[in-house]
Amino acid sequence: MTVLVRDFLPADAEAWVRVRRAALPYMVTTPEQVLSDLADAHPDRRYRLLVAEEDGEVIGTAQVGISHESPEPGQGFCNPYVHPDRRGRGAGSLLLRSGEEHLAGAGATAVYAWVLDGPAHRAFAAKRGYAARRPAHFLRLDLANGPLPPLLELPAGVALLTAADFADDPRPLFEADAETTADEPSDTPVEFSDYENWLATTWRRPGFDHALTTVVTVDGRIAAFSAAETDGLTRYRTAMTGTLRAFRGRGLAKLAKNDSLHRARAAGYTDAYTGNDAGNGPMLAVNRWFGYEICATEVRHVRRTIG
Repeated sequence: MTVLVRDFLPADAEAWVRVRRAALPYMVTTPEQVLSDLADAHPDRRYRLLVAEEDGEVIGTAQVGISHESPEPGQGFCNPYVHPDRRGRGAGSLLLRSGEEHLAGAGATAVYAWVLDGPAHRAFAAKRGYAARRPAHFLRLDLANGPLPPLLELPAGVALLTAADFADDPRPLFEADAETTADEPSDTPVEFSDYENWLATTWRRPGFDHALTTVVTVDGRIAAFSAAETDGLTRYRTAMTGTLRAFRGRGLAKLAKNDSLHRARAAGYTDAYTGNDAGNGPMLAVNRWFGYEICATEVRHVRRTIG
C-alpha cells in the first residue's frame, strides 16, 4: 500500500476531523473550523493544510505555516498527526518532509512542531533533527459530573458581561486579547496588531462562542476574560483566559472562567478542555482549583535549519 501526501481539499474536512480527534481527543475540532481557518488565513501566514492518504483513505494531517505575528521573522510551524491505527506506514515522515519543503520556500529559518510526550514520538522528532523545547499540557474537566466552585457575589464595581455584549464594537476585546496573549509563555511570542485579521480568525471563527465567553469589567473597563469555543454538541474548550496587567492579582481570571463554566454546563456541555504551557504556574493553579486534570502532554520541538 502506498502513502501519498497532497493538499487538503474541502471534501476532506470530515476526514480531517476524524483523524485529528483520534490523534488528539482533547481538542475541539469541527469541519467548519478547519475550512474557516484555511479560508481566512492571513497571506503572510503562508498557511497550508496537508493530508496523507493511503488507498483513498485520509490517515494523517498537517498544519503548516509561518508565525507571521511573531516579532522574530522566519518562525515556521508544522504539526503532523497520524491516526493512531495507521502509524508506522511513513505518513508522519512524508507530512513533515512536505511541510518543511513548503516552509523552506516561504523563507522560514526554523520549524516548530508539537510532539506528544512519549518515547516513540520523541524519538521520531529527534531522528529528524528536532530538539525538545517547552512542554504543554492538555487538561479535562468533567462538566457533567464534577463539582464547580460556587458563584460568588461580585465585588463593588465589578460586572460580568459576555462577548455578545460587544457585538457592535469588538475592538476592546481585541485589545484585551492582544495584551494578554503577548504575556503568555511561548517559544514564538505573538504580537497582535491586525484588527481585521483578528475579526476573521477569532471573532468570526466557527465555534467561538460569544454567549459563553465571559468578560469581567471593573468600573466599566475590561479587566479579564475567558474565551470559549464549542462544537455545538458536548465539547467546550477554554481558548484563552487572561487578565490585563493593571488588574492582576485580584482573582478576576477565576471569576471569568467560573462564570463561563457554569453557563456552559447549564447549556448542556459535558466535557471541558483547556491547555496550558507547563511553565504557566498561575494558570495551572487556577485550573487545578476548578478540578481540571492533565490528560496528555505535548513537547514543542524545533529544527533551526531547514531546506
